[in-house]
Amino acid sequence: MTEELCPTRSDDDLIMISALQHYSYCPRQYALIHQEQTFDENLYTLRGRAVHKQVDEPEHEVAQGVRVERALSLWSYRLGLTGRADVVEFHGATPYPVEYKHGPRRQREHDDLQLCAQALCLEEMTGQDVPEGAIFHHSSRRRRVVRFTPALREQVAQTVTAIRQMAAAPILPPAVNDARCTHCSLQNACLPSVVSATTRQQSVRATLFVTEQA
Repeated sequence: MTEELCPTRSDDDLIMISALQHYSYCPRQYALIHQEQTFDENLYTLRGRAVHKQVDEPEHEVAQGVRVERALSLWSYRLGLTGRADVVEFHGATPYPVEYKHGPRRQREHDDLQLCAQALCLEEMTGQDVPEGAIFHHSSRRRRVVRFTPALREQVAQTVTAIRQMAAAPILPPAVNDARCTHCSLQNACLPSVVSATTRQQSVRATLFVTEQA
């Protein structure tokens, strides 16, 4: 998703909507991309880029009475968010955001969080309730409906707060070195196995000569 700046706010005060997805997936990934300006390509990011080319150019059409906006600029003054929605359908006056993902149809919490952030922007921009949206999974050509529950909306707000706190004290989070790293394009920059091994060694050294008290 291509990002767009929110009007009347300074660049330093803005959070990209995509940053919520990155932070939810892995705080270290977020920090590398958005604070360290580090980004590498792999097979998965290239596939995602190819999928998003279909909706990267702003345009609109009306199909079967539904207005469809592509690459629609979004912002929230309240949360300080900015970005673009891949697709927003307008069913009457009600916006319905659709986010494109390259993989098969499956639920991912970080994708739902990103979509919900788009919905909160649309509510603020249009004054209309946005109760649900969808993730379009390109590999299976299927949509997965996402309900924007109070819990998911609160999670968006909490993630925004966590990101602002991290930005105020920019310390690179530790590497997780788990299943998430397998498909991450930042493995060479992050070095999760090396960093986590060093951390374990430091922990072992710190307790190596500590004797148990009787």
